[in-house]
Amino acid sequence: MTDTDLTAAFEAERPRLHGLALRMLGSPGDADDALQEAWLRVAAAPAAEIDNPPGWLTTVVGRTCLDLLRARRRRPTPDDLDGRDVVAPAAEQPAQEAELADSVGLAMLVVLETMSPAERLAFCLHDLFGTPFEEVGEILGRTPAAARQLASRGRRRVREPDSVAEDRRRHGEVVEAFLAASREGDFTHLIALLDPDATIVADPATVAMGAAARLEGAQAVAERFAGGAKAAFEVVSEGYPAVAWWHKGEAKVVFSFTVEDGLVREIELLGDPATLALLDVRRT
Repeated sequence: MTDTDLTAAFEAERPRLHGLALRMLGSPGDADDALQEAWLRVAAAPAAEIDNPPGWLTTVVGRTCLDLLRARRRRPTPDDLDGRDVVAPAAEQPAQEAELADSVGLAMLVVLETMSPAERLAFCLHDLFGTPFEEVGEILGRTPAAARQLASRGRRRVREPDSVAEDRRRHGEVVEAFLAASREGDFTHLIALLDPDATIVADPATVAMGAAARLEGAQAVAERFAGGAKAAFEVVSEGYPAVAWWHKGEAKVVFSFTVEDGLVREIELLGDPATLALLDVRRT
């Protein structure tokens, strides 16, 4: 592929990419900014190495949106600035508001605003744009199983908003029981909490700290955790209970649980700082 071909692919995909950015960011102006930033990344990319332009462009725009959502979270509040004046962002013009309402729907927009950035991207990419979970996971830096769970949580917010609190409670009960069994070395209880095909998947940053990249099967997972986790704490990650290794006032590794039918299906070990910034980890 040549630079000219990549430019043509970007222009052909622009309406779809703008729709994704619009749903992710909730603002036509921000969506335009995301595409502009994505174009700068496209222009600097080695076109000859790109085999799947639509998928690659989706990844670029998706990650750009995640970066913008992170930046939005970090914007100072009046309290942060000790009472100094803060200039509020300009409101969208009526025509832009109409565009957003027509494209997303006001009810959907309200629900999207309740999702975490990762839930929002997973839901939009998979449910609204048909992107496979393997690709969604690559964009998020997460496994396909984690991407599936994130999209499912987003979907539940849309279809059954009142069920989210109950879902979070059930998830928390499993995570709390798993952590307690791990600390006590209760192998039998750990096995009972694990799906037979449970896995542990570690990201490269955690592997660099000495973790195995992957362990498969309830037996291997239980052996890994039995008697361990004594330095781990319960946290809230993306609004759901999780576990983290906490050091000097911040999470260094987050243990993110995929829970299906009351059993732990997967445990992700996440230590990449960019991923941790997205998770919004808080001690409980």
